[in-house]
Amino acid sequence: MKRTQISIFLFWVPLAATWVMMASEGPFLTAIIARLGDPTYNLAAFGVAFAFGILVEGPVIMLMSASTALAKNWVAFLRLRRFAWALNALSTLLLVVLLIPPVFDLVMETMLGLPVEVAELVYGGLLFLLPWPAAIGYRRFVQGVLIRANRTRLVAYGTVLRVCSMIGTALALYRFTDLPGAWVGTAALSSGVLVEAVAARFMALPTLRELESDTDATAADAPDYGEIARFYYPLALTSMIGLTIQPMLTFFMGRAPAPIESLAVFPVVNALSFLFRSLGLSFQEAAIALIGDEFESVEEVGRFALWLGIGSSAALGLVAFTPLADLWYVQVSGLTPELAALALVPTMLLVPMPGISVWLSFQRGILVNGRRTKPITVATAIEVAMIALLFVLAAWGFGWVGVTSAFFAFVGARTVANLFLRGRARSTLRRAGVVDFAAEPDAVP
Repeated sequence: MKRTQISIFLFWVPLAATWVMMASEGPFLTAIIARLGDPTYNLAAFGVAFAFGILVEGPVIMLMSASTALAKNWVAFLRLRRFAWALNALSTLLLVVLLIPPVFDLVMETMLGLPVEVAELVYGGLLFLLPWPAAIGYRRFVQGVLIRANRTRLVAYGTVLRVCSMIGTALALYRFTDLPGAWVGTAALSSGVLVEAVAARFMALPTLRELESDTDATAADAPDYGEIARFYYPLALTSMIGLTIQPMLTFFMGRAPAPIESLAVFPVVNALSFLFRSLGLSFQEAAIALIGDEFESVEEVGRFALWLGIGSSAALGLVAFTPLADLWYVQVSGLTPELAALALVPTMLLVPMPGISVWLSFQRGILVNGRRTKPITVATAIEVAMIALLFVLAAWGFGWVGVTSAFFAFVGARTVANLFLRGRARSTLRRAGVVDFAAEPDAVP
């Protein structure tokens, strides 16, 4: 079925609202932390703990894409659910291993070179994040089923509950406890995702009953575990490689000019940019669902992606290059004027990133629909390698401070990765017979 721009927008906007609400968590929590004791150390510790929380969720992060693409009937759902629970257990185990004191000391103090004061705050933050990976994995798996059933509004409703729970927990801990800011932030994050996971389960019940009542579906119509693993492995590897980026940048910033200041500013700048990048990240599942098994709507989805990319980058530019940046960092985020000044150049460097994120999601959507997930993994590996190269060039070649070097490397590396994917996406379209669109130079944003 051919899609119109309006139908694409109506499908995508609840997903976008979901991601924007999730993206609002970062600015809110960093603003709370900045107003508690020892803000520089606690902001740095929160950024490090969150980076490792994201890293250990690597095995489960693509479960939403997998269930969107594969949960076509009840048998497929059951097999995917068992697969998802195994991955959730693995992710939780990774975090438990990291919290073993000798392992933790090796990673945080020896490898990352964190001061003892920051490392102690990170340890408590990771303890509060223990429920995080399994809750994230389960809710993403169930939300993929909802997206496939065209019930994206329910995904957004679940995120409303998540954000409300996160805000309530953070404010209660801020008002009634003496917990360090980094611990307040991570406890609030865990509270939110647990509530969202439970809500997703109940919201999905009607959809699951419909799947279960489809008596025409048989085991032959569902992928077996080997097929699921072959489909999912490149996606999981992609996310695990990609999620090393933030810990890697943390490692580099700890050894670049102005290390503590950079680690403190990094989560604040990243949270602001994520508000705008979330528009592109939310587009991935929409692209997977809407492009079509025969790529019948790829041109319409591509046109929507083009304008979405331009608009989201322009919106971030409006903040980065106007007095709104100072207003955001000082008045809203609570940074000192010195830290706010350090955040301005990285913010300007990040202006192209929302558009690049849309481009990435669209190309991944083409490749997932074409069952070609390996190029996505290769592109992510290229991105990680380029980040290391560009950071070294900026920090130790040009002498830039760590946070500026980090975001310069991030933007440059993701651009290179997307250029790599462009050729693979176009060849996928040509193989599917979408010759005119694949050959049109300006058709793919």
